[in-house]
Amino acid sequence: MSVEHAPEGLSGRTPGQQHATAYDEATRARLDADAAQVIARYPQERSALLPLLHLVQSVDGYVSPRGIAFCAATLGLTTAEVSAVATFYTQYKRHPNGDYTVGVCINTLCAVMGGDAIWEELSEHLGCDHDETTEDGSITLERIECNAACDYAPVMMVNWEFFDNQTPQSAREVVDRLRAGEAVAPTRGADRVVTFTEMSRVLAGFPDGRADEGVAAGGPTLEGLRVAKGHGWTAPAFPGDEGASARPAASGDVPPRVGDEQSSAQRPVTTSGDVSPEGQQTKQASDDAKES
Repeated sequence: MSVEHAPEGLSGRTPGQQHATAYDEATRARLDADAAQVIARYPQERSALLPLLHLVQSVDGYVSPRGIAFCAATLGLTTAEVSAVATFYTQYKRHPNGDYTVGVCINTLCAVMGGDAIWEELSEHLGCDHDETTEDGSITLERIECNAACDYAPVMMVNWEFFDNQTPQSAREVVDRLRAGEAVAPTRGADRVVTFTEMSRVLAGFPDGRADEGVAAGGPTLEGLRVAKGHGWTAPAFPGDEGASARPAASGDVPPRVGDEQSSAQRPVTTSGDVSPEGQQTKQASDDAKES
């Protein structure tokens, strides 16, 4: 079974179309090659499911039935197992998504700072409610419970890029520019917002070379660090951590390295449960389950 291509400018299926049941040979070959790269990063193949779901989403614009079938066949899982994961996480879309996912934070701090007003403005302006897409296929609007950027409230995200300190008017201007095809820069991070499918490929583990663009952390985020440096404050050591006193202060002069003493893998025991027979049995059972 095949489907007609969506009209130019629209992503996903148009009303009345059926799901495609398989990828054409060229697309399947590209997916197979990309999936092999992803799977090679994990000691167990099934651990690659999350990035593979992003990968098929980068092709179809959502996690399609054929995308689920591809992930299942590639990883030796059932389609039910893949669907269970795809329906759990909100970043995986089960119906065609717009070119830009606009998420408005309506959690407590953003709400009282104007997030609710931003949501109402965009919902009325775009003619969309939560998880609905504009008729031109450009914008999918979402209510977000937290964007993890309370120091810049109210916050809006576009394909997971930050737009800080928004107002109803500024948010409306952003979506209008996106719909007009203009290049739009987020407040922090990359120099421009990419499409939903392009971002899905990045989330699948294929960098687009933009990780070092723009401002990573602004003044409000770094204020606590600035105060700590000014007072010479450092984090307390873990109990029994012999090398803690020899470490330099958290001044930022020495960049952290993966695998150093403070990594979670090197954490010393801190509770009786870490060394008790019951704790060891629980850990062994968990390790055995991972290998099964």
